[in-house]
Amino acid sequence: MDKTELLYALVLLVGVFVSAVSQVMLKKAALRTYASPIKEYLNPLVITAYVLFVGTTFFSILAYKGIPLSLGPVLEATSYIYVTVFGVKIFGEKVGKKKLIALGLIIAGIVVYSMLG
Repeated sequence: MDKTELLYALVLLVGVFVSAVSQVMLKKAALRTYASPIKEYLNPLVITAYVLFVGTTFFSILAYKGIPLSLGPVLEATSYIYVTVFGVKIFGEKVGKKKLIALGLIIAGIVVYSMLG
């Protein structure tokens, strides 16, 4: 992987991370109670999360200009790791045996692709 490809891969990884952050923001907003359905959707947390989602789309478009199409899904799989870590740290969720095995397989797939891909 040359420097340009690495830069584009980092752009995609940043986009995936920001997307995971926006998912956390939406979950935090969903856990609150609102006086009306309008306030549920038109509050700063939800609006910011959706703006971030739109921004990550642009990160993806930019990244795919410089990385192979086959690399994109591999890098996007890191979102499962981010979301799991956020779930444990922010929401106190438990990680069971099956989820640990699944995350291990995702990480193994990323490593295998990185070394052989």
